[in-house]
Amino acid sequence: MPDARPIPYAPSVETPRPDEAETFEGMIATFAKIQGTTLKDYGHAVRGVHAKGHGLLTGRLEVLTGLDPLLAQGLFAKPGTHDVVLRLSTNPGDILDDSVSTPRGLAIKILGVEGERLPGAEGSTQDFVMANAPAFVAPDAKAFLKSLKLLAATTDTPQIFKKAFSATLRGVETVLEALGTKSATVIALGGHPETHILGETFFSQVPVRWGDYVAKVAVAPVSPELTALTDAALNVNGKPNGLREAVVAFFAEHEGVWEVRAQLWTNAETMPIEDASVPWSEAESPYRAVARITVPRQEAWSEGKVKAIDDGLAFSPWHGLAAHQPLGSIMRARRAVYPKSSGFRAEHNRCPIHEPGSLAQAGL
Repeated sequence: MPDARPIPYAPSVETPRPDEAETFEGMIATFAKIQGTTLKDYGHAVRGVHAKGHGLLTGRLEVLTGLDPLLAQGLFAKPGTHDVVLRLSTNPGDILDDSVSTPRGLAIKILGVEGERLPGAEGSTQDFVMANAPAFVAPDAKAFLKSLKLLAATTDTPQIFKKAFSATLRGVETVLEALGTKSATVIALGGHPETHILGETFFSQVPVRWGDYVAKVAVAPVSPELTALTDAALNVNGKPNGLREAVVAFFAEHEGVWEVRAQLWTNAETMPIEDASVPWSEAESPYRAVARITVPRQEAWSEGKVKAIDDGLAFSPWHGLAAHQPLGSIMRARRAVYPKSSGFRAEHNRCPIHEPGSLAQAGL
């Protein structure tokens, strides 16, 4: 049986490949191609991935009291509350009708965070960038670059073909799930089930330093109104922005509460740092609650929020504390790529991107 105690963090937990710099340059060029294509199409610069937002929210994060010392690390070392900004999205770098059904994302920016910062991390924020699967679609940056080039090549494909392809893939995924399995590739290419985005549990997928230790992070719905939406069917056919409409309708009537959870690294053999495609066993190390996020009733989409959040903010796991340093190949790629992507948006939209100290500074 593996030792249930978490493994201490040390710089040696990472093993970069010798050709990573070349891979990162390839990713930067490919993202630039995607963003150049979409800028030409929309007349407005959007993100290279997760271009389409479905909900722009503000709320409060409360660090839980009485945490196990193994969990009470970094931002979560002591009880406290922080303002948060949340952005719900889907994966593609182009803005598609929601009937092209792809994986979902959640980006979180926690404000007013104290402590030693990561190199180059300005301000006082801590970001977590998450998706609705426990592991990443590719093992490392080099493998991900191959699929990224495919996305770049199909960015301008007419939506009618993407819709038909997505419908076919959803059928394939339905059959696979009936057989008790899933395909991350089928889901990523457009076969995600048509379900309500607010019922999803989101995962960091790749690890971060957790103070003295290492962990993956999850955000799971816990309020009854949200948990009722887990796997709930949502028909978006004929509704290009059906997911957004569903989020807006929900927060017009309800608050939402999520639990922030950490999964500590306890087994170096079965829980790889560098291979992001391998889920860490929850039997070996369960996700455990460290905080709660409460989002009150509000307008979940508005022109002002689009300007303040979609255009005015960038979300990156490298915006944060040294105690939560991102780890592994995919995270190192994000350190290289994300500043270029956000810089492209800032330049072409003539909208400065900054790290706000408060919701008021963010224009919210």
